[in-house]
Amino acid sequence: MIGRRRELAAVHRLLDRAVAGAGGSLTVIGPPGSGKTALADAAAEAARQRGLPVIRTVSASGTGPRLVILDGDDRAAVTADLDGAAVLVTKVQPREHGLYLAPLTEAELAELLPGLPRATVHAVWLLTAGWPGPALELAAAVPGGADEDAVVDFALTSPSRGEFLRLDTALVRLLEEAASREQPPARRARVLVRLAAELLADPSAPARRRELVDEAVRLARGTGDPRTLAEVLDGRLHALWDPAAAGERLSTASQIVELARRAGDAALERRGLFWRFTALAELSDLDAAEAALVSYARAGERDGDPEAAVVALSRQAVLALVRGRLALAETLAAEVAEQGRRVGLADADRLTASLRGRLASLRGDAAGQVEPLRALARRLPGHFFEVTAARALAESGRGAEALLEVDRLLPAVLAGAGPRWIGAVADLALVASFGAAPAAVQALYDTLRPYAGRLVVWGGANTVTGPVDDYLGRLAAALGRHDEARDHFDRAIAQEERLGALPWLAATLAARGDRARARSIAEELGLPEPGGSPAASVWRLTRDGDDWILDAGAEQARLRDVRGLHYLRTLLAAPGREITALDLVAGGAGLVTPEAEPVLDSTARSAYRSRLADLAQRMDAADRTGDVDLAVNLAAERNALVAELKRATGLGGRTRRHSAEAERARVNATRALRALLARLEPVAPVAAAHLRTSVHTGGHFRYQPAAGGPARWQV
Repeated sequence: MIGRRRELAAVHRLLDRAVAGAGGSLTVIGPPGSGKTALADAAAEAARQRGLPVIRTVSASGTGPRLVILDGDDRAAVTADLDGAAVLVTKVQPREHGLYLAPLTEAELAELLPGLPRATVHAVWLLTAGWPGPALELAAAVPGGADEDAVVDFALTSPSRGEFLRLDTALVRLLEEAASREQPPARRARVLVRLAAELLADPSAPARRRELVDEAVRLARGTGDPRTLAEVLDGRLHALWDPAAAGERLSTASQIVELARRAGDAALERRGLFWRFTALAELSDLDAAEAALVSYARAGERDGDPEAAVVALSRQAVLALVRGRLALAETLAAEVAEQGRRVGLADADRLTASLRGRLASLRGDAAGQVEPLRALARRLPGHFFEVTAARALAESGRGAEALLEVDRLLPAVLAGAGPRWIGAVADLALVASFGAAPAAVQALYDTLRPYAGRLVVWGGANTVTGPVDDYLGRLAAALGRHDEARDHFDRAIAQEERLGALPWLAATLAARGDRARARSIAEELGLPEPGGSPAASVWRLTRDGDDWILDAGAEQARLRDVRGLHYLRTLLAAPGREITALDLVAGGAGLVTPEAEPVLDSTARSAYRSRLADLAQRMDAADRTGDVDLAVNLAAERNALVAELKRATGLGGRTRRHSAEAERARVNATRALRALLARLEPVAPVAAAHLRTSVHTGGHFRYQPAAGGPARWQV
């Protein structure tokens, strides 16, 4: 009970109330290992000393003063009649009203771990954040004779408790402490590269990771030790995840395998084999990648590593998805979930969710992936899960919502890095091809262009989402560069046929326009017909009796017939074309009108000019006499007259003319369209926002599609 004086005092007060017949309850909250069970045991001992019976479950027969200790999951405690009892409830997080167990300070932990050197206690405190349960467990594993190097030893040997892309803050803190200490080059190199790899989960630290890695590699090469160099090279690949370096990654993987074998380090050899698999997948050599994966799995079996078997199984499921063997992929995903939990693989749930999410998207159920991906984005900001959510929106028919994400996410994606970056660029490219602004489409095309010929591989190949050329083809088509689009699509199709990647092949064929063959492949695989090109994004504005129906992706609205809907329909039917106000209100060729009258006739213009000359003389006189107020008033009148003359004068000083009918048409059509959009906003806000930015008014009206709308309208 070291460090738990406050908690013990609260328990004693509770028991004293029970002895007095008043009873009460106390909820103790804390994460696993925080000491809830130990506190409950101490409470039981204190109750016995007071002569109170102790009950560790709800008892309907119990009466009078007693201590009842309940686990927070015991729902019966809510309804049980425990009047007069002292009730102690223990609950795991989240934090709520009750007595929250705080971590121990380093001094308190030292009292809990007598006999350990100060440096060892410090290392245990850093690594466990002061929670007594994990601290006691870790201290029991400390070898005898641990000395001042304990911080560095723990930093190098303690397993990370964070999932992939989840920061283990305690381990990072310990590594930072170890990195600040003087130590031999080999140990320092290993500490630095491990710190860099752990910081992968921090999207704000790419420059720091690069600095740490560069120094670690320099130190490791200077040692001449194959194990140290292999470990540092492996950590370098983890820490940097440079998508442009697939070829270098392949050669580095071979170096790691060779160095690990020289050093007799089987775990490092397996990591090198896995890097080889990942690099070969990126370079679109899936046959060689599959062979490397088999080598990795056999090495894990040889070395008795159960986690390697689960990882290999998950990647076999990925390859099954690529080739359209969906039933096999589903079976393998279930095995990954079961075996991953059995061996305690930290990433088992994430791997399974990734496989099942990809399978659902292929089967046309992308909508169900949106909210889980958004939840991941909140948990792991900076790792582009919101981009994948935008793709799921687009694939589920909610193109307008997805396109709104392009403007929000494009700057971060273009400036990004890390294991999910190339996949995020590809996902955003798919969304942008549905009608984003040309500048955004061009920026994504330029970003992806250097990776043409490769596959879009996420992280350690836990997801592969097609050839880069497929995405480039979609972007080129969206830019109207049809020859380039055809070339990219042809290269993607050749790649997909070589790999036997049938789901990708169907999607690319549909995007290129070969819908009959795409439909045939999809039917054979049991998949829905692929949407293919951005043309699949269609909004509709149609008559339904006396009303109109707007169908804008996820938004639908029934609208009463008003003039503004007729004007809007005319504009939507001719995107990009200017229509005069008279043509718009007439619903066709405009009214025949008399010759337009000048805004100011010659008599009025002469009067304006005469008055301007008079004002100029009076302003000169006011300046000479120093009459400031008069000069200001005269200048204001002169500016007003000049503005009126400018309004009445066209290019080259020609007289501007106006038609009363055209002006009335402009005003009436503008009012009708604005009123329509105001009515539309509460029932279809995405469609209303798109139309507000796309419909241009004035003497000529035009629907110029902006981002956030469909590829085309059906009216």
